[in-house]
Amino acid sequence: MPDHPMPDRSMPDRLPEPDADARAHSQRLSALLREEIAAQGPMPFARYMERCLYAPGLGYYSAGSAKLGAGGDFVTAPELGSLFARCVVANLLPALRALGDAADVVELGAGSGAFAEAALEALAEAGALPRRYRILEPSADLRARQRERLQAALPPDVVARVEWLDRPPESSWRGILFANEVIDALPTTRFAKRDGDVFEEHVDIDKNGHPVIVDRPADALVGGAVRHVEQSMGAPLDDGYRSEILPQLPYWLQAVAGAQQAGAMLFIDYGYTRRDYYRADRHGGTLRAHYRHRAHDDPFFWPGLQDLTAHVDFTALAEAGHHAGFDLAAYVPQAQFLIAGDIEKAFADAHAAAGDEAGRYALAQQVKQLTLPGMMGERFQAMLLKRGLDDDAVPEALRQFDRSSRL
Repeated sequence: MPDHPMPDRSMPDRLPEPDADARAHSQRLSALLREEIAAQGPMPFARYMERCLYAPGLGYYSAGSAKLGAGGDFVTAPELGSLFARCVVANLLPALRALGDAADVVELGAGSGAFAEAALEALAEAGALPRRYRILEPSADLRARQRERLQAALPPDVVARVEWLDRPPESSWRGILFANEVIDALPTTRFAKRDGDVFEEHVDIDKNGHPVIVDRPADALVGGAVRHVEQSMGAPLDDGYRSEILPQLPYWLQAVAGAQQAGAMLFIDYGYTRRDYYRADRHGGTLRAHYRHRAHDDPFFWPGLQDLTAHVDFTALAEAGHHAGFDLAAYVPQAQFLIAGDIEKAFADAHAAAGDEAGRYALAQQVKQLTLPGMMGERFQAMLLKRGLDDDAVPEALRQFDRSSRL
């Protein structure tokens, strides 16, 4: 099949150059990728993304460099300060209390540990500490940083409730599963429509040793997932249309939540409803690379040194939750989610406790970045799914903001 260049390949020329050690690290991962392609043929893009992010010792999330904050490549909501976590806790308190003393909290991919620290502080203040706060973290480096942070910031009796998991809980449990900016990092399939047929993007190596995209006929899983999207939208995607899809999402969700006997799952991420995700004018997809606080469109720029993400199809997430036995409780923009969690009170309390004008200014900036439409307020969405809980375990304010009908 003909090569298909990724869009906007000129932008990486304006990105900062990595130092010699980082270049050598990326070159080792690139060599590993070339070896696999030479041995097995063109690699599905989802496999390429998985290797770039999670290859042991070499992938972006498996190596030791800083990922989050000013010294990393991007900033997540918990890194801005404690307001985000406090509002999440406020929205989840009714469910936690309904579940009783045996409730656990499971956080997927805890990053620097900033959310866990602020959430545990808020839970302790509310007298609602879970039996266990469990962190599912595949990165040994991040796990070590999380442990060090929590031990330095929290009382020993609170830290004693924290445990780290290598895999999702396999025995039955009750509680809350929380994931902030996790689904966007699941290795995504890239597809294309050509002459009415569905093709899957693969990564090959050209004669000069450079990675290129080639199209191959999609298998039944990928083709079926694209046809399902088209059927639910009531029209086929145009020829030449390229985008992302997660055919594995129902299986992934069942794996992480299948043993959750009762409770809620909260996902916060950037994304769209299906009709918005697959708009005709969004014909190049949503895949982005993040490197030193710059976003660009070249997934081949220094593999292992940059994050690769794609927006979330929240309609697909709701469908996956339904298939896993969960009811959709609420779907709201992040700004409304934080308002329902009483961000006004969280801000007022933090403002009163701030020691100087610089601290009060930082709090105001935090609220703006979390809630303004041009920042995180509308670009990020929150989806709450529940099983074995009454409706009153979901705050009334959150139900009033619900936009589930748009899915």
